[in-house]
Amino acid sequence: MTTIFSPLSLTSKSDDRIEVTITDLEQTARPDLPRPPAPQRKTALMRVENPPVHFYRYLYDLVGAPWNWISRRKLKDEELAAIINDPNVYLYVLYVDGAPGGMAEIDARKQEIHELKFFGLAPDFTGCGLGRFFLTNVLDLAWAHGPKTLRLETCTLDHPAALPLYQKFGFSVIARRTGIVEKLKRENLSEPG
Repeated sequence: MTTIFSPLSLTSKSDDRIEVTITDLEQTARPDLPRPPAPQRKTALMRVENPPVHFYRYLYDLVGAPWNWISRRKLKDEELAAIINDPNVYLYVLYVDGAPGGMAEIDARKQEIHELKFFGLAPDFTGCGLGRFFLTNVLDLAWAHGPKTLRLETCTLDHPAALPLYQKFGFSVIARRTGIVEKLKRENLSEPG
């Protein structure tokens, strides 16, 4: 069975909800970024084609639970499979010393505007100098699909370095808004379904 959460609520703030500031960013041209130094650890960046739902949920929880990622948790397995197995949705996994160390999801279903839907490192690999390396490679992959614009969103629950890092990589803020997000209940992490 899959645990289902509602990501945004229009009801007022309560003990199980958090008010956040959501920042929308975009790039309108491929950035000319210097290549970061190669990591000191063994790394591999691989695309997962037609990812099994259980593997996606594992990655999503591994990377997103510390930052209260819940939007994909509310989806039933069939709904999630329809998204992640779409040929224009690209899931990349950063492996570090053979273990999953991060995930990135690029949604290229809109022809001209692609979105970096999810990007992050597993807790064991944050602060190890892998973020810039991973993001540089993911941006190269995203722009290789030929969009006119690349967008992403971040919020105040994400890692404090996320917004400044995106801006250093050439993303410009295009909008800010507030929202109410349900708190992720740690005891209710996704179960296989």
